[in-house]
Amino acid sequence: MPGKASVRTLKGVGEKRAALYEKLGICTVLDLLQHYPRTYEDWSKAVPVSLATPGEPLCVRGWVVNAPTEYRVRKGMTLYRFRVTDGQATLQVTLFNNPYAAAKIRRDDEILLYGTVVSDGRRAEMTSPQIEPAATGGRIRPLYPLTEGLTSRMVETNVAQALELVSQCGVPELLPADLRQREDLCGRLEAWQKIHFPQSEQDILDARRRLIYEELFVLQLGLLRLKRRSRSQNRALLAADHTDGYTAGLPFALTGAQRRAIAACVADMQGERPMSRLVQGDVGSGKTAVAAGVAYSLIREGWQAAMMAPTEILAEQHATSLQKLLGDDVRVGLLTGSVPAAARRRLEAAIAAGEIDLVVGTHALISESVTFARLGLVITDEQHRFGVAQRARLAAKGQNPHMLVMSATPIPRTLALIVYGDLDVSVLDELPPGRQPVETYAVGGDKRERAYGYVRRHLDEGRQGFIVCPLVEEGETTPSDLNAATAVYRELSEGPFRGYRVGLLHGKMKAAEKEATMAAFAAGNIQLLVSTTVIEVGVDVPNAVIMVVENADRFGLAQLHQLRGRVGRGVHRSTCILISDSRGEETRRRLQVMCATGDGFRIADEDLKLRGPGDFFGNRQHGLPQLRVADLLEDMPLLQRAQTAAGLLLADDPDLTAPQNAPLREEVARLFDRVGEHGLN
Repeated sequence: MPGKASVRTLKGVGEKRAALYEKLGICTVLDLLQHYPRTYEDWSKAVPVSLATPGEPLCVRGWVVNAPTEYRVRKGMTLYRFRVTDGQATLQVTLFNNPYAAAKIRRDDEILLYGTVVSDGRRAEMTSPQIEPAATGGRIRPLYPLTEGLTSRMVETNVAQALELVSQCGVPELLPADLRQREDLCGRLEAWQKIHFPQSEQDILDARRRLIYEELFVLQLGLLRLKRRSRSQNRALLAADHTDGYTAGLPFALTGAQRRAIAACVADMQGERPMSRLVQGDVGSGKTAVAAGVAYSLIREGWQAAMMAPTEILAEQHATSLQKLLGDDVRVGLLTGSVPAAARRRLEAAIAAGEIDLVVGTHALISESVTFARLGLVITDEQHRFGVAQRARLAAKGQNPHMLVMSATPIPRTLALIVYGDLDVSVLDELPPGRQPVETYAVGGDKRERAYGYVRRHLDEGRQGFIVCPLVEEGETTPSDLNAATAVYRELSEGPFRGYRVGLLHGKMKAAEKEATMAAFAAGNIQLLVSTTVIEVGVDVPNAVIMVVENADRFGLAQLHQLRGRVGRGVHRSTCILISDSRGEETRRRLQVMCATGDGFRIADEDLKLRGPGDFFGNRQHGLPQLRVADLLEDMPLLQRAQTAAGLLLADDPDLTAPQNAPLREEVARLFDRVGEHGLN
């Protein structure tokens, strides 16, 4: 297929431009065709000079009154000025250092100019507009995402060549003809032509609808195949339910939601296919106790379990918590990057020999040197922080092991279908007894001293607290108003909290330092912990009852909710104070949501509405394939139809081996990139 050819095959794309394209992830002709415009300039609706509205980008039509006059302002700066008229009004045009464009302008030519008109009431002027002949320039022009050294006109020219190339050689159609007809979708080549060179706004809408549907259809095919492939055969078949033995050793009673989640997992593990389930619950809903209960039954029958957490602190806490929950009869090991080499070799040997029942660790678990004797269960915590490929790599260390995913980040219903499209879902919708609602207040910086006084009062009563800052060190990012954790720590320990035991915790500290700080805080030796978001997941200190979040407007609502979950974990009344000097209306609305509700799912929905799906996870933390054109929030109706259609297609051709589905199979593997190595190819 010509689409696989390098962009170097296109005229004008030499080594230098190819390197620029590579920065944008464009290596082949197909990559270029799927590099869609970010917006458009509409040259088709040109207005005469007399009707040009100042202050907004638009296209103006007129006749050249005079050839450009050259003015040398200073060395290295030359201006070219000419006038354009429509017979009623005149527009002065200025070009900077552009003799090439000036040489094309001739008196009495009818031209189009695209730019912004500026007027002082007496004279209208346009500076450095784009200029085209009126006879050929009146169309909708694409504007592309760029990198320095590339212009939209360069990309436009190369895309036109790419379209001509694939038009001559033919393009494999991904969507079956009956599906295109049923959904009223144009063909693939037609969609590319319309998205890059539309003749009307309707062309753009038609092209986007086709391309969005195609992208979501391919995504759902990949997720459904991953789900079905991972469930091909249950090798770690659970013979009996050992939950009663687990609960008998607990010092507390499980909630109804926890019992239902464990029962669902046990039923899955006794079925024909391996379990593939998400246990999703709000902060403090008791997911770790569920994971322990699920692992207990499998371990009792001679299988091993592995749990992967996103940070060393969280992995350490899980290992400690799970050992307490499971009892001394279950052998729990901890494997992180900071384990010394000799100790790591001994631990890996014990895992390979089956002498460790449950291994808790970070990404170190997916190292090649780690092998299991009988891996029957893989647990991942905070799944949105891992890619689908990482989950698959850990699972590959067993033979179709059961998969249990835990998340304390409430995923909005509108995103759950995408993020966990290959999992069944259990929701922990009730909190264990004793969990306290956290009273939340949003205040300006002028109330900071008052907030500190409130914190001191709690510390004097023997309680503990947090001060959370967005950054580690001053100068770490551009905004100077962000309160850096190191600076705040110095200021507080020498000022408002002098005489109190103040600690500092951030992600750049060495693992041993972080562990020592957390141990001191948990033991009550540190009263006030100044921290970055490293405490977002995992820190569990029931005596911590007060939290102040600096620059709260810099955090997403879901993240603020996670942070707030670090207090209110004991029997004492707890408070969270959000400090922000931002006066924006959106910030005010967002922080009001935090004050009004403790329901993580409602907060997640509001966060999605206010910030959009692009910001919800931050820097694609969910690890799914990057979508080029689809919007996870706006395109949900198409997503649901695409998922249904993908399921029907896979029912007829589970492995996409039919000749007509070969292009689809290839596109699924391409979209998922490395995930294809683990069961999508």
